[in-house]
Amino acid sequence: MRRSSYTARRVTRHQRKPGELMLVSMIDIFTVLVTFLLMTAVFSRTVILQLKLPPKNAQYQPLPPGLHLEVIVRKDRLQVADTRLGPLLPPFMNKNGNYDFDALSQYLQFVKSNPKYKDVTDASVLVEPDTPYDTLVQVMDHVRVLDVNAGLSDVQYELFPDISIGDAPPAAAGSPVASAAPLHAVARVGASR
Repeated sequence: MRRSSYTARRVTRHQRKPGELMLVSMIDIFTVLVTFLLMTAVFSRTVILQLKLPPKNAQYQPLPPGLHLEVIVRKDRLQVADTRLGPLLPPFMNKNGNYDFDALSQYLQFVKSNPKYKDVTDASVLVEPDTPYDTLVQVMDHVRVLDVNAGLSDVQYELFPDISIGDAPPAAAGSPVASAAPLHAVARVGASR
């Protein structure tokens, strides 16, 4: 009896067909998986700004005549200055702990609207060492372009797209407003050229 059950198993083992691989259900699973991954994937747009950095062994060269705009970012204010003339107007003090980017944009638009400076594209953003990265990016965005709401869409106008970044000079002792040039100096900057 034992022998016959062994022979029966042996005979059925040889007669068995190899198992079939069910690919239809596997394809269904992969289709659902790919669809799910594509729907939940985050497609981010990477924006790269090209900065003009000096070479390692750069020599100081005197600046050519014209406007050399600097936006100095301090903890409590934004200061617009010319490299040679110094501050062009009193600083834009923080409002409720936030920088006054609107006033900065309006003033840069005013400078760009001057026919003498319409071809100027260079600006320097000078920041203190502990300035947050987000603040630096926001200042650079406001210096580069001006966003204007035109009906249902926003239009961007180029201001100073060629941005250099650097360290801000040490803050002057005393009141930040006292170190600024008077407001009439802005008119003299445009009239003296």
